[in-house]
Amino acid sequence: MSLADTRLDGPLARPALAVELTDRLRRIIMEGELAPGEKVPERLLTERFGVSRTPIREAIKVLAHEGFVTLLPNRGAVVAAQSLAELTELFPLVAVLEGLAGELAATHATDAEIVAISDDTVRLRAAYEDRDRPAYFTVNQAIHSAILAAARNPTLVQHHAILARRVYRARYQANLTPERWLAATAEHEAIAAALEARDSGRLGRLLREHLTHKLEALATSLTE
Repeated sequence: MSLADTRLDGPLARPALAVELTDRLRRIIMEGELAPGEKVPERLLTERFGVSRTPIREAIKVLAHEGFVTLLPNRGAVVAAQSLAELTELFPLVAVLEGLAGELAATHATDAEIVAISDDTVRLRAAYEDRDRPAYFTVNQAIHSAILAAARNPTLVQHHAILARRVYRARYQANLTPERWLAATAEHEAIAAALEARDSGRLGRLLREHLTHKLEALATSLTE
């Protein structure tokens, strides 16, 4: 195991310790620093972040609840694996919900919401050009959340949230190859253009295809 990436290192401020530590551990897993099936090295992490084992273990419990790690009796925790079969079940459902959200958003989004999503899409391209994966993912999630909100359908948002948590890590890792990352950025620009045109049919189709392409990239990665 390699914990050589120092971008997330340094002492943690006490008031935000629990949240910040959980975020850092989650990012380590999403970036692939800790691979599926690998034991979470509590001692190394305490040294890396300058904390005791207690907050590390509290963060691990949160990540276990989120499905990022699996707790083993008397053995600590290991990074949880997601099977291709599970993702193949989940992604088409997420794609249907996000496609429907796009169709509704094209009708119900305010002009201000459309401008905000367009602006975020520009920031998405900038994050890609800077090769800033964490920033890219944050903006990416904001765009999808904004489209869901613009759909004006709380029931849709509620059901999407249940599934979205289960594919959160997979969505991050779907853009691990340079080719897929570039393609995903271009897809988002097409999505923003369809929303600006209020083309509900095209927007819904583009969002469904966007999620389908993510699944295809993940399937290739897991097969390899």
